[in-house]
Amino acid sequence: PGEYVIQTTKYLTTGEAKRLGTLLRILERDTGYRVRVLCQNYPNTPGLAIRDYWDLGKDDQKDDKYVVLVVDTFGGKGNILNFNVGEGIKFALPNVFWTRLQGKYGNTFYVKEKGMDLAIINAIEAIVSCLRSSEQFCVNVPEEGMSLSSLGL
Repeated sequence: PGEYVIQTTKYLTTGEAKRLGTLLRILERDTGYRVRVLCQNYPNTPGLAIRDYWDLGKDDQKDDKYVVLVVDTFGGKGNILNFNVGEGIKFALPNVFWTRLQGKYGNTFYVKEKGMDLAIINAIEAIVSCLRSSEQFCVNVPEEGMSLSSLGL
């Protein structure tokens, strides 16, 4: 399916979701990395069915170069950013990167100050920036506000 951003709960405007979708489509076309965003509010979630919808994370699957960013407020308690990372992306972006990314953009202080939409957008832009870098490797989260040209737009 062609949807890169699915919102069962709307945290992004239509324009923001469309722009992220374009960014992720171009990333996939250029690099083969598949990045998807699911915005939900527990308990109203699609659960593991989303992996089937996006054809990700199957045991017999050869292509494991994917990330699913699951955004959920969990009632305002804790970090809003959760990542399901395929094995094929863990060399480029190891576990420490995801922990730092969560800590930078997903914490309640950042969300209160900047908003849910900016937390999601900045997290995705950081992922895209790292996967597009000449090294295709990051352990640290890049600074926010990367130029759109460096992100492939």
